[in-house]
Amino acid sequence: MALEGKHALITGSSRGIGRGIALALAESGVKIAVHYFQNERAANETLEQVRKRGSDGFVVQADVTRPDQITEMFRKVKTEFGKLDILVSNARPEASRFFQPPLDITLEQWDTAFDSQAKAFLVGVREALPLMSDGGRIFAITYAEGSRTGGLQPWVGMGSAKAALESLVRYFAVAVANRGITVNAISPGWTEDSVLNTLPEQVQQLIRDWHTRGWTPARRLGTPADVGDVVVLFCSEKARWITGQVIYADGGASLMNPEVPPEIQIG
Repeated sequence: MALEGKHALITGSSRGIGRGIALALAESGVKIAVHYFQNERAANETLEQVRKRGSDGFVVQADVTRPDQITEMFRKVKTEFGKLDILVSNARPEASRFFQPPLDITLEQWDTAFDSQAKAFLVGVREALPLMSDGGRIFAITYAEGSRTGGLQPWVGMGSAKAALESLVRYFAVAVANRGITVNAISPGWTEDSVLNTLPEQVQQLIRDWHTRGWTPARRLGTPADVGDVVVLFCSEKARWITGQVIYADGGASLMNPEVPPEIQIG
C-alpha cells in the first residue's frame, strides 16, 4: 500500500483506538502526529511505539473542545510536517464529562459532547484542508449504534453528538469530492483497551461474555489494531471511490437482531 512518506494526525492517539490507528499507519510508513489532551506520558509511549515500527512523528497537546486550541494544533502540524495527508478525528472526553441520561444531563455536559465531536470535526477539517493535497483521507470515529438507539440513556449527549458527526461526514464528503479527498466515518463495536476498560470489572465481563456467546458473530471483542487496519485499508488508493459512508468495523455485531437471543441466531 503506497503510504510510505505520508503524514497523519490522529486526535486522541495516546491510548486505545487512536493508538491502534497510529501504530497501524506507522507500520505502513506514515509519519504520525500523536495528539493528547492530558496524558503526555501515554502520548510519548505511543510515539516510541511509532518509532519502533520504523516511522517517526511528534507529540501535540490540545483540548479539542476549544477551537482556538485546535487551530494551534494544526499550526504545529504545519510547522513539523509542512503538509497533511490523513486526518483521523477520534478524541472524546472522559465519560464523566457527559455520561448522564436525558432528564439529568446538564447543558455543560451536552456542550462538551457536541464540542468534542461535531464542532471539533468541523473546525479540524477546515484547518486540515489547506494542508492536504488532492487525494487525502479524512476519518471520523463514531459509534453508529449509539447514534441510532436510545436504550443506553446516559449516552444521550454523545449519541446525539455522534449522529451530528456522521451527518457532517456526508456534507464534507460532497464538499471535497472534486479534490479526490474521501471523508468517511468508522464505527467500531465494543473494543478492548478502550472506553470498555474504564467500566466496572463486572460490567466489562458481562459485555465480553455477551459478545463471545455470539452477539459478535466473530465471538470476540475488537481490538485497536482491528480498527487501525480498517483505516489503513481505506487510506489505499483502491478505496478512492468510497466516501461519505459509515463503515462498521465490529466483527458483524451490527448484523444481529436485538430482539432475538444470539444463541438462536447463530447457534
